Amino acid sequence: MTHEDDGAAGAADTSGEAEGTDRAGDSTTDDSRTDRLERRPTRGPRNSLWSWPDAKSPLVVVRNYVVIVLARVSPSLRLKNWLLRRIGVTVGTGVAWGLESTPDVFWPERITVGSDAIVGYDATLLCHEFLQEEYRLGDVVVEEGAMVGAGAVVLPGVTVGEGARVAANSLVAADVPPETTAAGVPAEVVSRADEGGRSADGTAEAAE
Repeated sequence: MTHEDDGAAGAADTSGEAEGTDRAGDSTTDDSRTDRLERRPTRGPRNSLWSWPDAKSPLVVVRNYVVIVLARVSPSLRLKNWLLRRIGVTVGTGVAWGLESTPDVFWPERITVGSDAIVGYDATLLCHEFLQEEYRLGDVVVEEGAMVGAGAVVLPGVTVGEGARVAANSLVAADVPPETTAAGVPAEVVSRADEGGRSADGTAEAAE
């Protein structure tokens, strides 16, 4: 199974674990993310992933997949940005995509990455969640100058704020406020720019 397939099916597993508790900020919870998602019920005896050809044209998905595979392995940042713009990703100037970083293969047009942002090695930006009886869609925004660390997964409906940092291998299930660092599964804010590199509990930052 490809990385994109893992992300498509895996969103269903991770989203359920993330609901109902505080995420990535004092006042931001996963409920606020899920409230922003579009819900599309599916019919039939099987889970919603079986209905993906009805949700999105298979020809479009195949095209997106081929372009994303090329972008994932290309060493050229210019070529990566050019390719991803062709399938609808909004890419600012100076954006850097790490090797094997992966935008959503079904709805890449719902992704916006601001100027000078970094999407790290093997990071994934998901705009969909296939669940049992429905699938959900949401925009993903990585604002200007933000960084998404290697192996991190950003779920649908999430905004990573301007200048924010997401630590490697984090699961981002809620908005990350600007100029903060979020880490963990699920990701929580561990430091803020006005705290001089200290973590939320006053200890030295250790997220990176």
